[in-house]
Amino acid sequence: MTDRRLDVDPTGEDSQEAILTPEALDFVAELHARFDPRRQELLAARRERAQALADGGTLDFLPETSEIRDGDWQVADPPQDYLDRRVEITGPTDRKLVINALNSGARGFMADFEDANSPTWANQVGGHLNLIDAIEGTIAYRSSDGKEYELVDDPATLLVRPRGWHLPEKHLRVDGQPVSGSLCDFGLYAIHCAHRLHERGRGVFFYLPKMEHHREARLWNDVFDWAEDALDLPHAAMRATVLIETLPAAFQMDEILYELREHSLGLNAGRWDYIFSMIKCFRDRPEFVLPDRNDVKMTVPFMSAYASLLVKTCHARGAFAMGGMAALIPSRKDPEANERAIQAVREDKKREAEMGFDGTWVAHPDVVGVATEAFDAVLGDKPNQIDRRRDDVQVGPAQLLDAASTPGEITEEGLRNDVNVGFQYISNWLGGRGAAGINNLMEDAATAEISRSQIWQWIRHGKVTRDHVREVLDEEMAKIRADVGDEVWEKGRPEDTRELFERVALGEEFPEFLTLPAYEKLD
Repeated sequence: MTDRRLDVDPTGEDSQEAILTPEALDFVAELHARFDPRRQELLAARRERAQALADGGTLDFLPETSEIRDGDWQVADPPQDYLDRRVEITGPTDRKLVINALNSGARGFMADFEDANSPTWANQVGGHLNLIDAIEGTIAYRSSDGKEYELVDDPATLLVRPRGWHLPEKHLRVDGQPVSGSLCDFGLYAIHCAHRLHERGRGVFFYLPKMEHHREARLWNDVFDWAEDALDLPHAAMRATVLIETLPAAFQMDEILYELREHSLGLNAGRWDYIFSMIKCFRDRPEFVLPDRNDVKMTVPFMSAYASLLVKTCHARGAFAMGGMAALIPSRKDPEANERAIQAVREDKKREAEMGFDGTWVAHPDVVGVATEAFDAVLGDKPNQIDRRRDDVQVGPAQLLDAASTPGEITEEGLRNDVNVGFQYISNWLGGRGAAGINNLMEDAATAEISRSQIWQWIRHGKVTRDHVREVLDEEMAKIRADVGDEVWEKGRPEDTRELFERVALGEEFPEFLTLPAYEKLD
């Protein structure tokens, strides 16, 4: 690297400094120099499109890419070492959780540097150290009560989700500018782990979040091409599944697969962020006001249309179609609540498997078996059902945008749930935890986004008032404090949490992502 000033913050842990080697930092800095200008251009284009929607525009399939949608092409064949993805578990890169996820019996584990992660510098760097140890098979953990955790002989396949294009990494700066969080996460993982995986005959697999346009997928494809050359890896050693979790991306599924053809590993139905995106894109329009969060299920018209189109699109192109997250957490203390959670997961995964999905996501090891049974019943001995075409599916813009047909009501209970979850999640995030079990659900940044954006939308359209939300917030904060006790309450940074909650849920302006202002409050 020449003529660049590189500033990197210490992590405070000697063991983690092994990740931030000169070679690794130079690699990330080179990624930044080559690709950040295009990233910035793409983010500016996002803002322009968002403003066009705010000014009365709408979404449709792109006329300029009709040849791609109508063309006869396929993505690369699925890799032989990962043909069966029927259940994948997701979670942060915390050492104990990595071991439990890899040992869970799921076919894959998506190690998450994004929505299930609070991006403290220690979390980011420590996560990479944990993944190296996992690939080496040496990862181990001893809990405070002396319990030992170590890897089984045949762990799940590892996949990694870097942060989205919009997020910065302020602890690593090139010429005074923060590098892209996505390029930082990708770069550190690629330089430390790509050869380790390749030498073991394993693929270098990624999940790519939050994209809104096929040109953003093209940028990732160019990143993969360059990194494979720079690291002397075979072409297409890196493969990626793209999360379709924004409304604009739902209109460009073919184009996204096309841009990543040889690097493609399919698409995933990122259901929670997709609901958030529906609210965000059309937050000023009354016909897009959604009912209580718990009423917006995968079976409502606009969600069912999106999921069906995803399966149809993927299988037409020879790609995996991966189902959404089961956020329910079984309760080991309440047998009735546990059975309700298990049954809900069973029904959800049965529906996905019968729709044609090739696999699905869960958030907790205790439901891996339930999800696996649902896909076993449909797949049997087949590794996937990519060969199952869904030519019966006919989905157009009207179906994808049909939020108005969503059944349900806006209730006091729904408001209180949004306030309670939003506040608790932000508190956890500021404390360094990006995935938190709240009210028997595994909440992450995506579900918190739904909570705060619903409140903002309901205020905008006169369904609730700011004063009433503040009264509910006072009451829910008091309940949470009584539940957790004063010591835990104070550690949860309640003043910062409330200020941030009010900023993202009650402000006149709508912050694009709650994690952007929240990141300002992280050390």
